[in-house]
Amino acid sequence: MEDAVEKLFTPTTVGRLKLDHRLAMAPMTRDRARADGTPTGLMARYYAQRASLGLLITEGTQPSEDGQGYLLTPGIHTEDHVAGWRRVADAVHEAGGHLFIQLMHTGRMSHPDNTPHHRRPVAPSAIAPGEQMFTAGGPREIPVPRALTTEEVRATVDDFRRAAALAVAAGADGVEIHGANGYLVHQFFAENANRRADEYGGGIEGRARFGVEVAAAVAAEIGADRTGFRISPGSPAGGLAEGASGPALYRHLVAELARLDLAYLHVLHVGGEDLLRDVRVAWPNALLVNRPGRPREALAADIEAGLADVVPVGSWALANPDLVERLRQGAPLNEPDPATYYGGDEKGYTDYPTLS
Repeated sequence: MEDAVEKLFTPTTVGRLKLDHRLAMAPMTRDRARADGTPTGLMARYYAQRASLGLLITEGTQPSEDGQGYLLTPGIHTEDHVAGWRRVADAVHEAGGHLFIQLMHTGRMSHPDNTPHHRRPVAPSAIAPGEQMFTAGGPREIPVPRALTTEEVRATVDDFRRAAALAVAAGADGVEIHGANGYLVHQFFAENANRRADEYGGGIEGRARFGVEVAAAVAAEIGADRTGFRISPGSPAGGLAEGASGPALYRHLVAELARLDLAYLHVLHVGGEDLLRDVRVAWPNALLVNRPGRPREALAADIEAGLADVVPVGSWALANPDLVERLRQGAPLNEPDPATYYGGDEKGYTDYPTLS
């Protein structure tokens, strides 16, 4: 077991980044941006505190006005957003870390009350998720979204491209395209959310097309070695059901993304070991595998088995700014406080103690 844990602390390469170890910070929504989506100085402190994790993947960041789903999430589509993220990137770099901004368009997982423009959510098809969304007025039923036209789908691809360019202009080392967790890209994959009759619907090639086009556009804009992509095969998040074709879709998707020579693929693994093994075989570059709820003693298991190159960690990174040092020493970990996960001030955000 000690030999397996030691593998966490061997160097590796992700895109153009040379990393000292195999740990990374997983993306986690924290809802502490300004109302207009501008990152704050408190956010800069939060990420800089965790710079020893090496590769920090930020919380989901909307690439456009229509991409916002939750209150107080950051954006990367205005000059104010760029200025705010520049402060975050500079703080992380000064502390010795690297920053990838996760581009997250929530699609139908939104509510008009949570956005400045108050428009209906947009989605592949006009099908509501059948879930509630937290708003300033409390939980509310998510309305039926408006289906994007074919031209609007192509314009949304360009929104991702432009957001990636702005992220790099802000000093980020790259971006992660969020194709998981029930949000827009994932909605295109799912049979019960995508009933389109154009080239972005139908069989697995059509339903995967939007994600592939987003990845290709972003890679062409900022470089494939600055581009990551996240998937969550089989996840029912956001009311999605991928259907019997789900595994085949992901095998096709990964093959198409592999042609683009992206920096990494990030798998939020919720089950399906055979599919994960097939992804490992098909994916030529860095593979990040996050298994929610895994025990500490199993943290290095996927690296030991050759199934992963990097292990992203979520709530442990949230509660332990010095997680790398704690794991090296075998020291106890702070317990995260779920009551402070979303929104608020420094409490449960930047005030977790370090060993020192």
